[in-house]
Amino acid sequence: MDPVTGLVTAHKIPVGPWLNAGMNALKDGSGLFFDDVSDGLSFLIDHSVAGLGALPPPVFCLLVAGLAFALRRSWPLALFALAALLFILNQGYWRETVTTLVITFYATAASMLVGVPVGILAGHSRALARALRPVLDLMQTLPTFVYLIPMLSLFGLGVVPGIIATVIFAVPAPIRMTQLGIASVPLPLREAGEAFGATPWQLLRKVELPHALPAIMEGLTQAIMLALSMSVIATMVGSGGLGVPVLRSLNQVRPAMGFEAGIAIVLVAVLLDRLFRRPAAGPVAP
Repeated sequence: MDPVTGLVTAHKIPVGPWLNAGMNALKDGSGLFFDDVSDGLSFLIDHSVAGLGALPPPVFCLLVAGLAFALRRSWPLALFALAALLFILNQGYWRETVTTLVITFYATAASMLVGVPVGILAGHSRALARALRPVLDLMQTLPTFVYLIPMLSLFGLGVVPGIIATVIFAVPAPIRMTQLGIASVPLPLREAGEAFGATPWQLLRKVELPHALPAIMEGLTQAIMLALSMSVIATMVGSGGLGVPVLRSLNQVRPAMGFEAGIAIVLVAVLLDRLFRRPAAGPVAP
């Protein structure tokens, strides 16, 4: 080892021990809070999975197909939804699929509840947008497994650390897209609303949000895909879902199981994307 390298490495900055001490202090000082959060989220998710699991799978498939037709007025999409879910049922991954759908739903809902208001504030404040940029970059570039480490320390094994890590991983998408949508509202459109005497709340509700809706919906679909991908990785801390057979196939070297579960994940991802993606605007009628 050369002298310069030895000098630099002689006194290691104790970043790891500092962070570990901070996590221990947080856990010791707020242990009851984290226990209550864990118990509440576990109760909600477990009962949601049990409620959906109580439905006969064919009935659930028909309900999703009906929802697809109601949202998109598309028979091909409704038939695809029915065929995809029946295929998953046929392959024996129904329970895991229901668990993944529940985790993805709650993680996406939480991401939108946090992301849209924060994005609106950032769209109105350049200072806040600049302050958020490095934070969002950090959240999107950290390896996904890094999210699981502190969550596992605070909440233990189970679905709760997985879903909280999933929310952290997915929330930058709606924040960025909502900020982009709000910031891109044309100035003449804002001035027209103000000229008609609109209050800031009315301007947001009747001018800015309708104009930003395509970007917000794009943030929704991105959050769904990110939540779905992270929910699979979160099975490493015991969250359950379609990641379980994938992880089992890796541990037991069973490629057939991995392919089956992978196809099920792809079908769920495509179905959710088609259900919630905002359709492209057609040509304006003369």
